[in-house]
Amino acid sequence: MTGARLRRLILPLMIATALSACDKPAESSTADNKAAPEAPHAGGKLVIGIDTDPNCLDPQQVGNNNSLNIGRQLTDSLTDQDPATGKIVPWLATDWQVSDDNRRFTFTLRDGVTFSDGTAFTSQSVKENLQAIVAMGARASLASTYLKGLTEVDTPDAQHVTVVFAQPNAQFLQATSTMSLGFFASKTVQATVDARCQGELVGTGPFVLTTFVHNQKVDISRRSGYKWPSSLAQHQGDSYLDGIEYRVIPESGVRFGSLVSGQLDLNAGVTPQDEPLILAKNLPIIARTNPGLVYSLYPNQSMALMADKNVRQALNLAVDRAALQPILSRYQAPASSVLAKTTPLYQDVSSELKHDPRAAADLLQKDGWVLGADGIRVKDGKRLSFTLTFWQSAPFIELVQQQFKKVGIDMQLEKAPIGQVIARQSSGTQEAEFYNLTRSDPDVLRTVFDAGPGGRNVNKRTANEIDTSLQQSSQTLDTVKRQQLVTDAAKGLIADGDAIPLVELATVIATGSNVHGFRYDASSRFQLYDTWLAPKS
Repeated sequence: MTGARLRRLILPLMIATALSACDKPAESSTADNKAAPEAPHAGGKLVIGIDTDPNCLDPQQVGNNNSLNIGRQLTDSLTDQDPATGKIVPWLATDWQVSDDNRRFTFTLRDGVTFSDGTAFTSQSVKENLQAIVAMGARASLASTYLKGLTEVDTPDAQHVTVVFAQPNAQFLQATSTMSLGFFASKTVQATVDARCQGELVGTGPFVLTTFVHNQKVDISRRSGYKWPSSLAQHQGDSYLDGIEYRVIPESGVRFGSLVSGQLDLNAGVTPQDEPLILAKNLPIIARTNPGLVYSLYPNQSMALMADKNVRQALNLAVDRAALQPILSRYQAPASSVLAKTTPLYQDVSSELKHDPRAAADLLQKDGWVLGADGIRVKDGKRLSFTLTFWQSAPFIELVQQQFKKVGIDMQLEKAPIGQVIARQSSGTQEAEFYNLTRSDPDVLRTVFDAGPGGRNVNKRTANEIDTSLQQSSQTLDTVKRQQLVTDAAKGLIADGDAIPLVELATVIATGSNVHGFRYDASSRFQLYDTWLAPKS
């Protein structure tokens, strides 16, 4: 057996072993566990209620959960990742080999795959998509980091493609299973990034986009002649559903009522307060803990306030994470690291996340931040105050706000449309950002925090030993060594106050009793190819 072939077999096993070593995704016992009344059949439109505007539908670009759950239906990936084991399995690639130095990845592509405009998917399609992602840079904020160090994409013939990196790239094979590295026809690749966001998307997937009206709805319809589902799919051929309509319904009560009345088939934005009501109606709840980066605050160290390490450390000490649990979903949990438990190579570092308001107050006092008459600290005439602009439905952030206030920190909360939040983040003038990031690989840390050349560097900080750990973890295939590097990086990010971990996100949906075959992928994104509708009673 050649070294390359052996490496091809070992790497998926390493990923699977790493995932099995951590907690499995939390899933509801009501998740499609009743026997279907009949065999799956085709027909019908699945109506989904979502809580926010998708904003940008292109999965190669930055997007929120709603946009990614739409984009996943429009495009396919070279590989797929088994959500139960973490194993990388075939999709548009039937086989692959990885060089012994983990720099060259050669894929054999399936025959007969086409884009929805009828053009063929070939090795050239892979090349032009990967090159376009690199060219998009920050607009492809996830995908471009997966391709950092890309030096060559070789296409010796239509069915074989070799992707070459300047350095070992341990995370790339898993990255090929994500929709961020999904594929689109030349027509899409050549379109502007804004046109792609607004729906100029011609993919290989089982559905095609038909309508996108901001803040109202997105319609996608079944593509005829689809014959290349993932090896994890439960059937072959066209999708069962005629189409899917995503309705933007910001009000949780309206989504709940619409689900109960049958106007919605799936509520993609279940709130904690609605969970007992849905269960009381005997409707299925399907939940899965998101791997990757937990909901956290990310201080912007280019701003004077957050450049102060004592302030950042005080923020971490002020958070009582256990006190957040009562207002969380039953499927969510307080953070125990920067990474969620379901992320491969996760280790519990909750000992670094102690709640110690007295220590927080002492740090600030010694740093010259003196309590003012209103309970907020002041230094050199400036109040210890910053504004957090966010778009998510995250009621726990208000409790965090109260916890900060107890030690003299004033965090002003401003909820705004997602487009506005992204624009402010891009400007670099926000003193802190707030989000989670889902990926079933610990390299998600490098994606967000890397302060080296070309890195996203969410903190706008100077590179240090944390970045050395992140870079080395992305290159080594030694599982034990990689886990230690990931853990060192996580501890360092917390100790320096680069991340203020808060809550592990879980994706929680509820469906009508007529919905069957719904599945999450390894990144807790919707897989609707196998979903089908039974007649409503």
